[in-house]
Amino acid sequence: MVNRTAVGVDIAKTVFQVHYVDQETGEIVNKPIKRAKFLEHFANRAPCLIGIEACGGAHHWARQLTKMGHEVKLMPGEFVKAFNVRNKSDAADARAIWLAVQQPGKPVAVKTEMQQAMLGLHRMRQQLLSIRQRNPSDWFCAVRCRRSFVIESTKRASDHRCR
Repeated sequence: MVNRTAVGVDIAKTVFQVHYVDQETGEIVNKPIKRAKFLEHFANRAPCLIGIEACGGAHHWARQLTKMGHEVKLMPGEFVKAFNVRNKSDAADARAIWLAVQQPGKPVAVKTEMQQAMLGLHRMRQQLLSIRQRNPSDWFCAVRCRRSFVIESTKRASDHRCR
């Protein structure tokens, strides 16, 4: 079995926090990396085991890192939360993800872009059904807005106001 470096990554809007232990020096590395430099950072590394907390954006990064030859495990937030013993911060979260990725457990499957799009459509349908059950007049407004959004996909969704 290949001894790969385990890496915990906490993804955020602009800065990703990366935590790992350097196998050569034993140094604990916990540093922020800007979004633009994230893939470049891992392109220059030997294949490693990367753990990311599962969320919508995590699937994109998992696909990109897998193309580079890394093994990526997406983990549910509840599983990762058990390993965070300090105050909540990006560095503490990255360390918790690093600890969690080394434990046995069932990771979340990485979804393709098509699977994510279908999931979005299903969630939109569920939202429309819940609106219909709450208030019928809101239902017609929501359907009109959604139809306009789908038909005129080049416009911003915020331009479609019902009231």
